[in-house]
Formats: sequence, C-alpha cells, structure tokens
Amino acid sequence: MFFQHVYDKTLAQASYVIGCQKTGESIVIDPKRDIDTYLEIAQKNNLKITHVAETHIHADFLAGTRELAQVTGAKMYLSDEGGPDWSYEFSHEGLKNGDKIKVGNLSLEVMHTPGHTPESITFILTDNPATKEPVMVFTGDFVFVGDIGRPDLLEKAAGLKGTQDKGAEQMYDSIKKFSELPEFIQLWPGHGAGSACGKSLGAVPSSTIGYELIRNWAFQYPKDKKGFTTYLLDGQPEPPKYFAMMKKLNRVDRPLLPEVPVHKKLSADEFKSAYEEGTKIIDARDKAEFAKAHLPGTLHIEGNNSFATWAGWLVDYNEDFIIIADESQMEDLTRKLMRIGLDNIKGFVSEIDDLGINLEESEIISLEEFKSYLGNPEVQVVDVRGVSEYQEGHIKGADNVFVGTLPDNLDKVSKEKLKLVHCQSGSRATIAASVLLRNGFKNLKVFSGGMEQWNAKNEPVVN
Repeated sequence: MFFQHVYDKTLAQASYVIGCQKTGESIVIDPKRDIDTYLEIAQKNNLKITHVAETHIHADFLAGTRELAQVTGAKMYLSDEGGPDWSYEFSHEGLKNGDKIKVGNLSLEVMHTPGHTPESITFILTDNPATKEPVMVFTGDFVFVGDIGRPDLLEKAAGLKGTQDKGAEQMYDSIKKFSELPEFIQLWPGHGAGSACGKSLGAVPSSTIGYELIRNWAFQYPKDKKGFTTYLLDGQPEPPKYFAMMKKLNRVDRPLLPEVPVHKKLSADEFKSAYEEGTKIIDARDKAEFAKAHLPGTLHIEGNNSFATWAGWLVDYNEDFIIIADESQMEDLTRKLMRIGLDNIKGFVSEIDDLGINLEESEIISLEEFKSYLGNPEVQVVDVRGVSEYQEGHIKGADNVFVGTLPDNLDKVSKEKLKLVHCQSGSRATIAASVLLRNGFKNLKVFSGGMEQWNAKNEPVVN
C-alpha cells in the first residue's frame, strides 16, 4: 500500500493519497484546488489517480475534486447522505453508510458520521493483502486529534437557523458509534492546529482511536448528552466570512481551474489607472514595510500562512483586486487564494516608490507610549482579536472589535478620538489599521507589541 499525507499549513488542511502498488490505482481524499501536488505524487510513484473522494461539503476551502477528476478521468465518490438539502448538484458516484470503494486491493468502507454537517462521512481503510482488519480511518472534519468538528458553522457562517443544536446532538450519536471501532486503527483527520473548524485541535498530524478515547474531551461524555452539546458549542472561534461561499461553491457546478494561473506584472500606468478607478489593492508586504510606506487606501494583508484566511474575511468574491508583492511571491500567494476561490486577481506590482502616488506612513508605538495614553477619555483602545481571546483577558477599558468583522462594525470605532489599535502580536492590528484608514478614519496608532508584549511584562488584564 502507498500512503502520503499532504498538508497545507496555510489553511491547516490535510488531504491524502492512498494507492495500491500492485494495480497502480490510487484515491485522493479531500484534495485542495492546486492539484499539481497530487499529479506529481502519482507520477513519481507510478500510480494513476482513479478515484477522488470527499468526506463532506467543505466550508473552509475550495476542494479540487472536480479539477482532479477533469484532468485524470478519475471517478468522484461523494456523500449522498443527509437528505436532499445537503446533496451535491453535479454528477458523481453517490455514497451511503456501509458502501465500499475498491481501489485495487484496498477497500474503503463508508461510515455516515453526521454532526459537523448532515452529510459527513468517514472512510475506514482496509489493506486486504496484509490484513482483514481495518488499519486507517479518514475522518475529515468529524474527529480531529484532541477535538471534534464544530456543528455551528451552518448556522453561524451560512445562516441556516436551528442547525447547530441538531448537529451537536447528531455529533454525540456519531461519537458513540465511532468509539466502537477497534482502538488500534490509525486516525487521519482533515485538519490540524490553526483551523477554524474546531476550538482546540492538536498539532500532531495523526492519532489512533484508542489514544483519542482517553485524550479527546469528546469521548469523556458517554451518558451526558447535554453536557457534551453545551461544551461543544461553547467558545467556538468566529467562522471566517468566506465559509458560506465555500459551502456553496463546493456543492454547485462552477468554473474549474486545473492549473495555477500566472498573473501579469502591471506597468505603472496600468496600475495607476486601476487604482484611480477604485480597484481594491492588497498590499502583501511585510507589516514593517507597510508601516514605513504604503499607498493610501490599500488593504494590508501580510503574505504569510494567514494570508488566505484574512483575504477571505475582507475581499468580496465579486470584486477585482491587485496585489503588491515581490514577483517571487506571486505563485505562492496565487495558490493560497485559489484554495478559497479568490480568483479575481488582475495583476500585481512589486515596487510602489515609482508609481507617482504620494505614500503614507503608519505610526507604530511602543509599550511605554501605549501605556501613557491609557485612561485618557479622548483615547479609544481597540482590541481587534477574537471574542474568546478578548474574554480570556484584555486591557482594562479596551473595546473589542474583531478585525474580520470590522468593516461591518465601523460605528463601534470613534471618528474623533485618538485610536490605539492592537491584537495579540501585531499582524491583525496592521490589517485593522489599514481597514480603518481605507474607510476614512484618521488619528490612529498601532501598538504592534500587543497582548503578547503586554503579558510578557506582567501588565494587568481583566476578563
């Protein structure tokens, strides 16, 4: 048996290539959209991708299932569980509880595991030439290392009222069924630490069912359904705004993108024309570079592992945009954006000094200067971290306005007062400051040390 774990750090998302080396057939489970990764793995290992499968209709990334099927001719195996409201709207091989997929001498049995979503399924793999016992289980967003999938996304991200309580109860029943599988089976989940699909995912990429039975909180509620559902729904992080769009695009027929596109480097005149017409500009440079000099009205999202997540929060799927980044970064940034379906890149520029546009500077302040403003009634401290982070401990008097929803909550930020913006370690505060500046706010400073520096100096917090 061939097995390879493919992990995208930017979205903390896992996919899998499993192959029968005797027949050369292979299956890819939950592929990301830049599919060249899987084509290269198959080619290097003398495999043909014959099957592509998904554990559920994903909300956090745009699956590459259809791109991979188009390029390779593989059949798509997708859940037909959950009822008509949760069905894929394009042709596929439908899967129900107890069905089996044959991949050469390997077999994957389908277990319906609703909770995170009504159609969620788990694949139980048996390597038949080696053993008649199952050896691996691919759980998608059902069971993670140390946590389980959240059932509130359909309600909070997609606006489907009443689904989170039902999902939590379904998750309880699915967990009980899952716990009856042999403890020696390896567990391979769809996400790791950093994903918004749970609240306390472990950083270890895999586990075993036996280990999760003693370590994972979800298995400690054998008879207490109410306690289980209450704990599961409490303290979940804010679901990114783009999740609702992913849920839609992964379900319906859509344009396919089988290759990573190469975008045009714009001339100064081309850029200036688009800029003056109001095209959104995303500055992906380092936050220190952005602070020193940037174009007025640009949105700053540093091109690190969180780039796609914050773009998904702050960029509309119907709008064109241009990126400011070094040419060597563009392939990486394009991959990150295409994984969540943000395809409307109209080009990029690398230098901003020679565009003929006056540049602005952001004011970054030290801890001591930040402290000197505290208690002043003419100053507003704006904490742009998530609600749960804020509730765990914040600076007295700070107002919490989460950066992801800031464009919808500008009325919570004073136009007149001096604004001190901070987060945990600086990146989100820089994003928030660019959002405020873009919306006409003046007189603001960024405390880039944030709560990380505040706590390191043992400064007081309240909750």
